[in-house]
Amino acid sequence: MRLVHTLRAGSAGLSLFMLSALAQQALPAAPPGDGPSSAELSAELQRLRAELASQRELLRQLQAELAAGRAPVADDTMTPRGPAVAAPMPDAEPALAEPLGRTADEAEPARRPLASAILETLRGTGPADQTQPQPPVPAQAAPVPGRPQVPPRQNKQAAPAPAVGRAPERNARPPEVAPLFEAPGVLTARGHYVLEPALQFGYSSSNRVALVGYTIIPALLIGLVDVREVKRNTFNASLTGRYGLSNRTEVELRVPYVYRSDATVSRELFTGTAVERVFNTSGRAIGDVELSMRHQLNDGGIDKPYYVAGLRVKTRTGRDPFEVVTDCTRRCVGENATGTGLPLDLPTGSGFYGIQPSLTWLFPSDPAIFFGSASYLHNFKRSNVSRRVLNGETEPLGDVKPGGVIGFNFGMGLALNEKASLSLGYDHSSVGRTKQNGSNVPGSVRTQLGTLLMGFSYRLNEKRTINVTVGAGLTRDTPDVSLAVRMPLNF
Repeated sequence: MRLVHTLRAGSAGLSLFMLSALAQQALPAAPPGDGPSSAELSAELQRLRAELASQRELLRQLQAELAAGRAPVADDTMTPRGPAVAAPMPDAEPALAEPLGRTADEAEPARRPLASAILETLRGTGPADQTQPQPPVPAQAAPVPGRPQVPPRQNKQAAPAPAVGRAPERNARPPEVAPLFEAPGVLTARGHYVLEPALQFGYSSSNRVALVGYTIIPALLIGLVDVREVKRNTFNASLTGRYGLSNRTEVELRVPYVYRSDATVSRELFTGTAVERVFNTSGRAIGDVELSMRHQLNDGGIDKPYYVAGLRVKTRTGRDPFEVVTDCTRRCVGENATGTGLPLDLPTGSGFYGIQPSLTWLFPSDPAIFFGSASYLHNFKRSNVSRRVLNGETEPLGDVKPGGVIGFNFGMGLALNEKASLSLGYDHSSVGRTKQNGSNVPGSVRTQLGTLLMGFSYRLNEKRTINVTVGAGLTRDTPDVSLAVRMPLNF
């Protein structure tokens, strides 16, 4: 009958039954002079009685809960870990108390309950994995001779779940690539500024009849003169400053200094001689100062393009092509024209104000970045223009309006490593015809300028980067080769 009740009590009743059997066994006699004294054995016996009384109290709680038909909630250490078992036998308690000489009612209250780890070990279920902090386990008593020791299991704690925080913000700035064109792709951060010294070189040669007179852009001269071969070298040193008004908007100021030298092999006009002569000329001065503003329109990302709108204003601070003296006596074009019609000093500016809106896009597609832009340069008309000729005289030209310039470019950037990147691209400009007094200038045609570009960028440190760009002209009016070196300094 007791065995039936013990099975009903579950693992806790089985543990009490085993302890009762151990308590009924007589302790082995210790050899004389060895082992604990009678006082020590008595103290240990009292401690064992207190622990058994605590176990009986827990067992009563379990019986009451099982009788009420609900799960035990008195203590988290009593949570069942296995299948439900029968209720414990009530006769087991007197059997445990009789050998000790005290009844259950006379048993003194528990002074120090067993630790949760020991209770779980005695039940045979082991500790449960819990994420909540557990109460501290009291120190265990010294081992008693003749009493079997059960090693406590370590209370395994489940690894805490990783803290869930806010996802990192997506970088809303366009990726950086090796620059090929004038406008950069990455905007300056708010409150920061960039100084970019740059040096550009261009070389072009032509062995055809050229149009000379006044200059719209450095690669295009308008006029009529017999020229067989022209070799032109252009050096352009500039200092560009950019400042970030916000993380999406920046302003830019560019101040260039231009040096040009031309060597022209030509014939004398309106003469029967076949003797060629070399005409050398050069010019150096400040170029046309430019002011720009760029604004990022959207937040791009992976497989989503960035769009940057820009507006550039070009002044005419450089030496005006109509201010330099031309090798003519009275007229350079038309009837009674005298001289070569070539300027004695080369201009360093276009001589016209201009405004250029543009739209740049960047499309990241790992591992490459595709980019491009489209723009239109509008040149404003000048009235009452006159050209200086020899002997301090002037030749009136009237109203002059250069044609607009439609431009577009595209390319691809590829990061070689964390510091180096390579870019390939193509730039094209279509220059419209020039008008004088409302009519097209004789000999003026639409000119196509195409350049194949390759750029390399290397980051020296967090504040300095060196960019090198090489261009090859694909049309006859484009410089044969161009080279640009830039070093932006971030502050």
